Amino acid sequence: MSYAVGAAQIGAVMVGAPLVIGLTRQVRARWEGRTGGGLLQPWRDLRKQLGKQQITPAGTTVVFAAAPAVVAGTTLLIAAIAPLVATGSPLDPAADLFAIVGLLFLGTVALTLAGIDTATAFGGMGASREITIAALVEPTILLAVFALSIPAGSANLGALVATTSAHPGQVVSLAGVLAFAALVIVIIAETGRLPVDNPSTHLELTMVHEAMVLEYAGPRLALVEWAAGMRLTVLLALLANLFVPWGITGPEPTVTDVVVGIAVIVAKVTVLATLLATAEVFIAKLRLFRVPELLAGSFLLALLAVTAANFFVVRG
Repeated sequence: MSYAVGAAQIGAVMVGAPLVIGLTRQVRARWEGRTGGGLLQPWRDLRKQLGKQQITPAGTTVVFAAAPAVVAGTTLLIAAIAPLVATGSPLDPAADLFAIVGLLFLGTVALTLAGIDTATAFGGMGASREITIAALVEPTILLAVFALSIPAGSANLGALVATTSAHPGQVVSLAGVLAFAALVIVIIAETGRLPVDNPSTHLELTMVHEAMVLEYAGPRLALVEWAAGMRLTVLLALLANLFVPWGITGPEPTVTDVVVGIAVIVAKVTVLATLLATAEVFIAKLRLFRVPELLAGSFLLALLAVTAANFFVVRG
């Protein structure tokens, strides 16, 4: 049953990722007074892209062709091992802090190399911007989650979730609040959301993530967009479970426990996606040279969280 939980997490992320993207677009549309395309519009877009012809730009190598699969594969691997529905599964030992961050960075590097491989101006520009942001984001994720791991005495995400569930006071501790603020900023940057990047922009000069995938079309473009949605879904789910771990089942879940766990994580991600889309309506994209300042601030928050975790540990 424990391995079935991993399969259920993968299935939920694959099915739910386009719906999360559709939800964010629909919420923004409602706030802006538009009707919107509906929650299922991303699924329609994926179906349309899958039916189009595969196009490979001249001069590209296997890096360009393999990058979408690498991004999707690393994201699904995180979905399989992360404690989204249950803790204490046989896959838990692999859900290490450094493994999760390494998988995230591997997907980012693959897409960055694909942008460079196209040998286009916009691809190289987007790749340089993306890797600059990633160089500031990944250390912040490490520090923020490390601050949460100090009270737990382990860098394993399952142990972190179990400790927070047993000692809920840690959520509102100084270290918890600082780590939460830092993680929110870096998740926004990692997934290319406002104010770091605008996923709906059509202006090439301001693109970051979209500039790297301009040369993709057909099924590969569908996989890239699907992987981006899955990454957003997984990171929102991890954020929710690290700070609101209630509703997660134990090491030996029943079918009912798994169903309840999936329903709870769906509710958490829905709330976070709605809040994210609502916030994006009221903020503008930062200028590119301002983004490192924002990410440096998040790094400082994570560093302060580690310091606070060493001096103030809340139990109960």
